[in-house]
Amino acid sequence: MHGPNGLFEQTSIAHAVLVLSLVISLGLAIGNIRVKGVSLGVGGVMFAGLAFGHFHFGISNEIQLFLREFGLILFVYAIGLQVGPGFFSSLKQQGLVMNLLALAIIGLGTGLALLLGWIFKLELPVSVGLLTGAVTNTPSLGAAQQVYRDIPGQMAAADLVGLAYAVAYPLGIFGVIFTILLIRRVFRIDVQKEAEEFERFQTRTRIPILAKNFEVTHPNLVGLTIDQLRELVPGGVVISRIYRNEKQTVATPECKIEAGDVLHVVGGEERLHQFQLIAGRESQVEVPQLPSQIHTRRVIVTKKAIVGRKIEELDLENRYGVLVTRIIRSGIEFTPTVSLKIAFGDRLVLVGEELATEQSAREVGDSLKDLDRPDIVPIFVGIALGVLVGSIPISIPELPTPVKLGLAGGPLIVAIILSRFGRVGPILTYMPNAAKSLLRDFGIALFLACVGIKSGEHIFELLGTSQGLVWISIAAAITVIPLLVVGLIARAWLKLNFVSICGLLAGAMTDPPALAYSTQIVGNDAPSISYATVYPLTMFLRVLVAQIVVLLFLT
Repeated sequence: MHGPNGLFEQTSIAHAVLVLSLVISLGLAIGNIRVKGVSLGVGGVMFAGLAFGHFHFGISNEIQLFLREFGLILFVYAIGLQVGPGFFSSLKQQGLVMNLLALAIIGLGTGLALLLGWIFKLELPVSVGLLTGAVTNTPSLGAAQQVYRDIPGQMAAADLVGLAYAVAYPLGIFGVIFTILLIRRVFRIDVQKEAEEFERFQTRTRIPILAKNFEVTHPNLVGLTIDQLRELVPGGVVISRIYRNEKQTVATPECKIEAGDVLHVVGGEERLHQFQLIAGRESQVEVPQLPSQIHTRRVIVTKKAIVGRKIEELDLENRYGVLVTRIIRSGIEFTPTVSLKIAFGDRLVLVGEELATEQSAREVGDSLKDLDRPDIVPIFVGIALGVLVGSIPISIPELPTPVKLGLAGGPLIVAIILSRFGRVGPILTYMPNAAKSLLRDFGIALFLACVGIKSGEHIFELLGTSQGLVWISIAAAITVIPLLVVGLIARAWLKLNFVSICGLLAGAMTDPPALAYSTQIVGNDAPSISYATVYPLTMFLRVLVAQIVVLLFLT
């Protein structure tokens, strides 16, 4: 029975689209089911695929291979766009400690997978598959499978990696949660108390942007321009308004200071204190609330021509008498500096007369429509560059063949670089968060559906054997032991807050369900801070390690 348009022929496009749509729909429905606050999320797609594969509702190998790899490319490229802006900053200060701990988890897990594989005489593809599944890292699975497919005669090994991944994946999700609960029990942690201490620490280390009014009392400042005065404070502040003779005006750079002027100044608390020591005393006059023609407006940078330029290059001060007093980027507010370059989607706080701020808004774009409309060209240009970069052989001593970043690593690296700089020539890499999430989820759903369908042909037969029990036990050990060792060190020796440990363990395993569970028991999104700190480097290393293990131990 062929059906209309070959609907029931495994080699037909219609059949492939039908099966994948059913698998993904059913899988996402399964993934949305919550048990004590924990859900599988998009991971449910793989389990639906396993069921379809078991009952032989499959698709042809050629179609499956293309959709699996294309889905992986979309997923890792979207991940790169998300983590790129914070990738390098995550390696600084406290982020360095967190990433070293995550690196220890990666190293311990990899070593344990190889050791247990040797003890139980497992084939290398099985050990690699159990490793990638136990740490719930899909791009590393794709990278390992591609290495095998690039080697003649190793196609079956690539399928075996996927089968072992499917066995280990559920244990990876729940193993992180089990470890978090175990650490909590061992140290008898009061989660509410830990959350409060974490919030107090974040408040102390956060640098809020404040606005204060200062009266000029220092005689040596009289006659200086606003620009000259501003340069006296290291790190910079923004002087936005002057109140003089019962009149409020915009503090343009060439305005000269007179004794008794009240200046409205914006900056960090330490900078404002330094400014007070230079200028005089804090004034009780509420300058912004006094009657004036000065207008404050928030605008969004959506004009491509100004992206990558510095605030001073816009010259809004001299052309319109408008000051940029603050910039909000990725939810963080700060004062503009001379070297800061404008990024697409930045929100600028403008101070000036209403007509002038209106003209300045047109200069920067200020179009919500443009902000919410993704540009498709950079996506495919970035993917093309990623495929090219992933195809470049990289020679590493002691490895029998060169390493390639592949279809997982190449697009990931390119996306991180492009999103970090925001612009390469005429190409802007900005994408709305909703578009990135759609691209990411669509790609991973395609990939997991194909992996599940392929692995479902054999997995249920395997689980009923002693060999299957061995695989399950090894996967559980790969998940729990490294997390427990590092978690105990982080708490007992480094005295890290439990909130940070939760995010660290979930991020080192790139495990969103574990992060969701952590936020639930903590009662807020605080664990996501350490999760986001270690996630970029972890994702990058997982992709590379999977390939290196295959190439190093293949011969």
